Amino acid sequence: MTARRPPLKSSAKSSAKSSVKSTAKTKAAKQASRKSPASAASAKKQPVDLKVFRDRIDGIDARIQELLNERARCAQEVGASKIAQGLHTADFYRPEREAQVLRQVLERNQGPLRNEEVVRLFREIMSACLAQEEPLKVAFLGPEGTFSQQAVLKHFGHSVRALPLAAIGEVFAEVQAGHADFGVVPIENSTEGTVNNTLDMFLTSPLKICGEVELRIHQHLMGKMTGLQSIRRVCSHQQSLAQCRQWLDEHLPGIERLPASSNAEAARRARDEDGTAAIAGQTAAEVYGLNVLAPQIEDRPDNTTRFLVIGRKLFDASGQDKTTLLFSTGDTQSPGALHRLLEPLAHNNISMTRIESRPSHKRKWDYVFFIDVQGHANEPPLKQALEGLKKQASLFRVLGSYPCAVL
Repeated sequence: MTARRPPLKSSAKSSAKSSVKSTAKTKAAKQASRKSPASAASAKKQPVDLKVFRDRIDGIDARIQELLNERARCAQEVGASKIAQGLHTADFYRPEREAQVLRQVLERNQGPLRNEEVVRLFREIMSACLAQEEPLKVAFLGPEGTFSQQAVLKHFGHSVRALPLAAIGEVFAEVQAGHADFGVVPIENSTEGTVNNTLDMFLTSPLKICGEVELRIHQHLMGKMTGLQSIRRVCSHQQSLAQCRQWLDEHLPGIERLPASSNAEAARRARDEDGTAAIAGQTAAEVYGLNVLAPQIEDRPDNTTRFLVIGRKLFDASGQDKTTLLFSTGDTQSPGALHRLLEPLAHNNISMTRIESRPSHKRKWDYVFFIDVQGHANEPPLKQALEGLKKQASLFRVLGSYPCAVL
């Protein structure tokens, strides 16, 4: 006979049932984990309450606005103090102080906003605060829509009163006469080199260089027509024509090229003349209602123009400055004449970043020299170097010591 198995006790039965349930749960969990990633993601995804973020942004905006007005009130108090001292609008602008503020902005910036955007925002804040009493009047090579106007807005912000003039000489004349507080003129392009007209103005003008602006230049071909086949002539400033020479040779061979006093003037002609296209910036296309037929036709992708800010006085050091000098010697054709002039710079470890020669307009084959060096004229070691250079030169002028361009 087979022995009978004794019946299970109640505690054993419960344990068995628990084990079965546990196994079932484990299987269910494994099956759930095998579900598609999309269903798993949708199960985890929770709806975003946009109102929470909008309320948070509104609160941030309110604090920003409060701080902006507090800054403007501080600027008003500074302005009232300067007026009490008998100073005028042009005296309120301190390029060295603005450069220091913008450098601090760059040092603080941790993103996600790019450095260029943050600098632009603070430039506009300073521009608006400075204009509390009366906007600065800034002359530039016009008409409206030129790269010179873009340089004005980049350096001074949109709260200034920009004065377009027909020629570089007129910009110098308006600033010298006091009709404009400052002027902005082109000095050199990274592709085509120096703007000689600007350099020559410094031979006779008493004005000083107060700042510099570096502007990335994009040249666009524009006109009333809709295609290149309708173009009979291309009009632009001679610098812009030169900056796009290779593109024009390839895409518009044989088409007449006409120099204009400015790119904006070329855009005006393209608007008014059949068959005329212009090379200018995007602003000119918008101002004169032209079609952009070919964007960014400049031959070099790093095409940049440097502008100078001119005014009636020199400013203090900003901590990162550049100085422009004009000098010459009695006989520029004598052996080693230029070497002897520059020797004090080498002895004082001064870096020269640029040198140009121009006719002196005194006699034939006689030249003057324009150089840019690092440092401020009133601070060592450049101060000592300039004292030595001055002893060697027959002509010596500090055209300006000014903050290096911030972006």
